[in-house]
Amino acid sequence: MCRFSVVVPAHRVQGYLRECLESVLGQTVAPRLSGTGSGTGTGAADIEVIVVDDASPDADAAIAAEYAERDPRVQLVRLDRHSGTGAARNAGADRARGDYLLFLDGDDLLLPGALAALDRALTRAADHGTPPDVLLFAHDTVDWWETVRPAADDLTADPLAITPAAWNRTVRRAFWTAHALRFADHAPYEDIVPVHRAVLLAGERVAVLDRVCVRWRQRRGGSVSTTPGRAHFALFERYETLLTGVGAGDRARLFPYLADRLLAVLGDTGRVRPADRRDFFREAARLHRAHAPAGHTPATAEARALAAGSYTAYDKLRKADTRRRRMAARLTRHRKQLRGQVMRVAYRADLRRGLDPHLAVYGAYWNRGISCNPAAIHAKARELAPHIRGVWVVSGRHRERVPEGVEYVVEGSRRYWQTMARATYLVNNSSFPGGFTKRPGQIYLQTHHGTPLKKMGLDQRRYPAGTHGISFQKVLDHTDQWDYSLSSNPHSTEVWERVYPSTSYRALELGYPRNDVYFTAGADHRDRVRAALGIPPDHTALLYAPTHRDYQKGFLPRIDLERFVRALGPGHVVLVRAHYFYGSDTGLDDHPGLLDVTDHPSVEDLCVAADALVTDYSSLMFDYACLDRPIVTYAPDWQAYRLARGTYFDLLSGHPGDTPGAVATSEDELVDLFRQGAWNTPATTKLREAFRARFCPYDDGRAAERVVRRVFLGEETAGP
Repeated sequence: MCRFSVVVPAHRVQGYLRECLESVLGQTVAPRLSGTGSGTGTGAADIEVIVVDDASPDADAAIAAEYAERDPRVQLVRLDRHSGTGAARNAGADRARGDYLLFLDGDDLLLPGALAALDRALTRAADHGTPPDVLLFAHDTVDWWETVRPAADDLTADPLAITPAAWNRTVRRAFWTAHALRFADHAPYEDIVPVHRAVLLAGERVAVLDRVCVRWRQRRGGSVSTTPGRAHFALFERYETLLTGVGAGDRARLFPYLADRLLAVLGDTGRVRPADRRDFFREAARLHRAHAPAGHTPATAEARALAAGSYTAYDKLRKADTRRRRMAARLTRHRKQLRGQVMRVAYRADLRRGLDPHLAVYGAYWNRGISCNPAAIHAKARELAPHIRGVWVVSGRHRERVPEGVEYVVEGSRRYWQTMARATYLVNNSSFPGGFTKRPGQIYLQTHHGTPLKKMGLDQRRYPAGTHGISFQKVLDHTDQWDYSLSSNPHSTEVWERVYPSTSYRALELGYPRNDVYFTAGADHRDRVRAALGIPPDHTALLYAPTHRDYQKGFLPRIDLERFVRALGPGHVVLVRAHYFYGSDTGLDDHPGLLDVTDHPSVEDLCVAADALVTDYSSLMFDYACLDRPIVTYAPDWQAYRLARGTYFDLLSGHPGDTPGAVATSEDELVDLFRQGAWNTPATTKLREAFRARFCPYDDGRAAERVVRRVFLGEETAGP
């Protein structure tokens, strides 16, 4: 027995099957005593993977056999003839021995930590009563451009309203077999009947987990969702079978979602061709007439047209909706163009007004809020140069991040252009939006936002992963606006001079103001931050802060964080900080040893609170070195990152000055580092000392003061 049997039907998915299987085999579930529902103890294997080769003409069977040979958790089942996804799933379910069945298509992915999250949800429910028969969960989608989008399912609604698919739920195997649930032999829509019946039969024993566990792949071609044709008429047979096999009460509960589903498929050009639309509508109306419960009231105009059987009315509604959307889009474009013209006229007028010698405008991370070097400079300017009025530029969606008492303007607004036209001082760690005109007399301080490990500026041209959407001429035009380029070490100064070539600016080797706190924060500051985060005083806090990958969409940690926490044992807590490019949706579950701090307003405070840093290629390592605390480099994809993005030195070389401490290139190595104490040794301390000497020579707690005195007060202060 095991906890989960993951059934993977495979037919013409050779390009995706390895990634699918890796996504499952990389999962861990807390071991349990065989035959119990508890998530504790030791004993049975946690998962089995049953790959069913549906007589695929490509390499699916060979790939599955390769995995089965090297991993005892994988078994291959081969069908003699191509029988369809439903038959393949049935064959896999018949072989399964796990407590719960999970069906995953061979081109889809199980996201990191998914099975552990499902196991915890099932265990919690069982501890409070009876184990769920059906546990539904969220999914997202990814297209062939690797664009990830959340699904539209409302997990708080009736479970029957959630996308009726085999792969967004796990079902108790004993329940599945007791009710003789089976998929239809032939696709498409082979899962309609069993997934609906399972929810209806389970009744109160249906649970929902509000976590994205599966990534459903939208392929450019070769899948049901992208192949229009008469095959989609199979939907009517499936719903006919479902509706005739349930009682009146269940039929009344099902029917509104059935009508919505029929209309959704009808309106999907990837499924129903225009030439087939009238016939599809006719069949949908017939099904509606045959099974509509007494007193049913359609909720939308399209549903009313379906109930009336009037394709003419439906077609008029569809065309009217298309016209409305086109008109709305044209109106929006017109308003934007008109507003832009008005703004440009007003901005040109503002440019003729005099500069305000007491006005500074700040920006950080492409208008995401108040942070980094500009924030530290702004705070020190309020202290040393109170006559300078500071105004921040933020985007409309990030304005709620602005602390009370801080003046700001929204990018693109009238006040934004007025401020940009009249401010004497411009301070940013990235760039100001909209292509402003820098005036004579304006002073632009470019603070940057990290020491460069990855290739930057013009050096990016040789690395395609980092050049998407970049105009290098615009990069140079922006560089020509700078008057000062801030640096925290000689390495940065050398790189900035080469990759942002211009005679317009002067390097300021004054240190990073954002790092001042690492020298000025005392024990009381650290204790206060840890208390606010809920970290017990006697616990070791590790900050896990990976950077983003240009070739990866969404936050996908390359480590099973829950396994890592378990390996650390009691007395540890892991703070997880996702890169801001990925937003705040990390998908992390509640766990006593894991704390999601992605939305915490100050990464500096998180560093102060942490006893060690675990990161990959993030520039945070250079800042954290100021604290002289252990840094562990976890770089499982180092070669891929170097080839795709390019780097200035070999972070994993082990040479003093290159490597900040202990190194792990696999999850097992990382776990062993902490189990064996190798993350903090005299050898790693020596590496850290050399790293600090190379990358932190200008940081001493007074960088912000030096910058303010030099830029705002005109004092030629000595360097650090």
